Amino acid sequence: MNVIRLDEVDSTNNYAKLHIHDLADKTVVHALRQTNGRGRFNRKWVDLGAENLFFSIVLKPDSCYSSVLPNITQYACLVLCKIFENYGIEPKIKWPNDVMIDGKRKISGILSETVINGGQLEGLIVGIGVNLNSCRKDVDLIPDRVATSLNLEVDKPINMEAFLNEFLNEFFANYNSFLGKGFNLIKNDYIKRSCFLNQDINVQVLNEIKSGYAKEISDDGELILETEDNKDLVLTIGDIL
Repeated sequence: MNVIRLDEVDSTNNYAKLHIHDLADKTVVHALRQTNGRGRFNRKWVDLGAENLFFSIVLKPDSCYSSVLPNITQYACLVLCKIFENYGIEPKIKWPNDVMIDGKRKISGILSETVINGGQLEGLIVGIGVNLNSCRKDVDLIPDRVATSLNLEVDKPINMEAFLNEFLNEFFANYNSFLGKGFNLIKNDYIKRSCFLNQDINVQVLNEIKSGYAKEISDDGELILETEDNKDLVLTIGDIL
């Protein structure tokens, strides 16, 4: 595992995509500042300062594992939960990959992007942002989302390097097993930490809102809603409102 450290970059995912040819499998791009970070659905990830965490992992798995790659953000989400638990807090997962505190305050963001060249997978980039050390007034200014930071939850400063190392060690400890087994490897742990199942929810799917009872998570990590007419609606993408 090679870690590239940058003082400032527009986006660690953009940097990884631009240099994908030269970056080896399992390279980590870590920046102290991000000027144009992005989340899912092209949302802006707000930079709360140099003591927060912005990094991307470059993965170059064999193409035979393509069926499990859509679940890589759920895998990373679960790893984040485990690291947060080491700090004494109880994070919850909002499908597919949002980590929430008390079921409502967002503390991290994950964005996975693929690089395709000539119809072939050249690499997968998993970008992660974590609010580690922020003041309450800055967190409260984040638009569209109720957010928090780890230091605010545990009432002490967080060592950024230690957190990053904990995450990477946990991520790669089971990464090869994840490639072999896919979502089934993490399904039970993922469901145990969920905050959306067994309730009526609304899900933004592109330009539509789907409503129903959050019935279960499939073996492929899909969200299954039971609609008013007692039919199962299987969602592969979406954003729970």
